[in-house]
Amino acid sequence: MGRRRAARGTGLATALVGVLLTVACGSGYSPSGPFRELPRGAPPEVAPPTGSAPAPVPGDPSTPGSSDEQAGDPNVVATELTVPTGLVVLPDGTAVVGERDSGRLLQVFPDRSPARELMTVPGIDTGGDGGLLGLALSPTFPEDGLYYAYLSTATDNRVVRFPVGGTPNPVLTGIPRGEVRNGGGLLFGSDGTLYVGTGDTGDPALAADPASLAGKVLAVDVFGQPVGADPVFSRGHSDVTALCSGGDERVFATDNLPTGPDEFDALVAGGDQGPDGTGPVLTVPEDEAGLAGCAVSGPYVFLGALTGRKVVTAELDGTGAPVGDPADFLPDRYGRLRSVALDPTGALWITTSNKDGAGTPEADDDRVLRVLPPSSAADSPL
Repeated sequence: MGRRRAARGTGLATALVGVLLTVACGSGYSPSGPFRELPRGAPPEVAPPTGSAPAPVPGDPSTPGSSDEQAGDPNVVATELTVPTGLVVLPDGTAVVGERDSGRLLQVFPDRSPARELMTVPGIDTGGDGGLLGLALSPTFPEDGLYYAYLSTATDNRVVRFPVGGTPNPVLTGIPRGEVRNGGGLLFGSDGTLYVGTGDTGDPALAADPASLAGKVLAVDVFGQPVGADPVFSRGHSDVTALCSGGDERVFATDNLPTGPDEFDALVAGGDQGPDGTGPVLTVPEDEAGLAGCAVSGPYVFLGALTGRKVVTAELDGTGAPVGDPADFLPDRYGRLRSVALDPTGALWITTSNKDGAGTPEADDDRVLRVLPPSSAADSPL
């Protein structure tokens, strides 16, 4: 059934008091002012973070990211990828992206050195919108080097973990698999809890069914065991494409609905985001949405919007209500924008998704961007 909701304003205050974003996220990035009208022309370039890893030895000219076509745009750090969906920033200031259909993991460098292929995750089934979806780093990544991935197989969606070059080991299996709305959000909370965002696979009744893992946000430990009495943290979701945290153990989700506006939700244990449940923090109109990524820093929110071909930005007050209307960042500049992540310097990493069958790819698509967000462009040049 369709779940069309009108955008909520001040009515969110009671439901979301104390929920939101008064502390900076774990990235250490703290924007210094309100959003400004976006400047005309190219967005500001950012430099590589101090202490970043040395550039890898350049590879074969066919190596993704080695194209000279990116030389004219300082915000493009990698090119010629295919539907990069998962995105994580490593402690050394580089990033790893995962291609949805191929299962490849590639390391991307802020100094625009050629991307380096790390491995191909095996066993992926790419039917419908499935494939290699979310990525997360182990809470003890500097010690164990483990990646967690949400992926689709021929029979289920599941979470696996592995070191680079290693065999993926199952963490959580049996998440319902469909042709559409397979979810894929992954996030480690500050306490080490692994949050897993799933989809309803095209059957909204599953989202309300307590016996199903579909249409839920799950909370498990690093071994896939429930953190509470059962793994369901919140229910009533349609397609949780991304999860993010504003610090202080707060968890947020983008929910991509089949009809009507998409939602950015603040989650609480035992919560219900269904039609008669807790309302969203904000909504994005259907023709501007396709929400597929989120990052949060202090009161500021960054949402990748595929259909909208932009990053939706918003500021929230202390009660969790939006301050004014959301603003657009990079509208129609790079095509369909999917995953977003903030690095420790405050730069925003973004993946394009123009080769997913719904976009119009350029010669060097898909791309990975690294750009300074508008909230700090005038105050904190990098």
